[in-house]
Amino acid sequence: MNEDEILASIALAKIRGLGSTSSLRLIRELGSAVNVFAKRKDIKELIPDVNDRIPQLLDDKEAMPKAMAEYDFVKKNNLHCYTYNDENYPSRLRECEDAPILLFCQGDANLNELHMISMVGTRHCTDYGKTICNKFLNELRELLPNVIVVSGLAYGIDISSHRAALANNMRTIAVLAHGLDRIYPYMHRDTAKEMCETGGGLVTEFTTGTNPDRQNFVMRNRIVAGMCDATIVVESAKKGGSLITADLATGYGRDCFAFPGPVDAEYSKGCNNLIRDNKAGLISCAEDFVKAMGWARDKSLVKDAVQRELFVELSTDEKFVVDTLRKEGKSQINTLVVHTNIAVNKLSSILFELELKGVVRSLAGSMYELL
Repeated sequence: MNEDEILASIALAKIRGLGSTSSLRLIRELGSAVNVFAKRKDIKELIPDVNDRIPQLLDDKEAMPKAMAEYDFVKKNNLHCYTYNDENYPSRLRECEDAPILLFCQGDANLNELHMISMVGTRHCTDYGKTICNKFLNELRELLPNVIVVSGLAYGIDISSHRAALANNMRTIAVLAHGLDRIYPYMHRDTAKEMCETGGGLVTEFTTGTNPDRQNFVMRNRIVAGMCDATIVVESAKKGGSLITADLATGYGRDCFAFPGPVDAEYSKGCNNLIRDNKAGLISCAEDFVKAMGWARDKSLVKDAVQRELFVELSTDEKFVVDTLRKEGKSQINTLVVHTNIAVNKLSSILFELELKGVVRSLAGSMYELL
């Protein structure tokens, strides 16, 4: 970890009045949080249309001491802190215009796993919703055992999804609306602990001392949607936070699905409306979902496909990945994400096509090399 970048990123997050959107723009324009502070006197020249208040805000003398105290908490509690340019930062989330500038994580979950889904829904779920969570993830594990399930640890569908994932030996991640110095709701602490101990974990953009206020739940929804390939709404009333997450997923260009329910069921109206308005695809089982996502690939066909490929033609993206592998040598997929700046889900598809064409081969540990 680059401690200077971590401290600078936390310091930006600690500056009152700066805001995550402004911080993200500064990092994107200047390349790093360290550069933001180093070049703060020249901000207006480097970014002419920046808010006039920014240079003064960056002179906050309390920001760095606060950042150091926060980082002490991170180290003391064996947490992780992933800055915007860190290779462990979720590459899918980095694509989003309103991405957080850093994430605090508990547990050792891979935030760039090949397949990641979010499952969301009402806090007042019924037995129907709980049954869907259990049945869907039981089926999904048989088809794609390495999928990571993301939700928000809240009452209802969130906690049902987490617990169904754990029951099926699947990794699951909770995105929190507060800092890692607490668990909310407190009664879900045992589930949160089990998640961290089984390859999943807890993720948040909020520092310690942050209360789980209403607006924070809306903010965390963009992370739930942004770090995943698809969002699945299990049960929802006509209005609710899960519908916000679904809208965010669609806005990020991600897939959105919903389970239908009885037309007169209060907590199926939101799902039914999403399907009716073509804002979500209808699914009734894991097989529907896997087929819709194009994840039902038979890699046993790779050898035959390579034998049929007499003349290899590469797309621009494929050539870029090949050139990167030629330059860097055998590389892990997360490393390729950093070097190519291609999101992990898109990069995975490119690498698969290159395998079919007999240009690269996959090795253990998600490593790739040129043939």
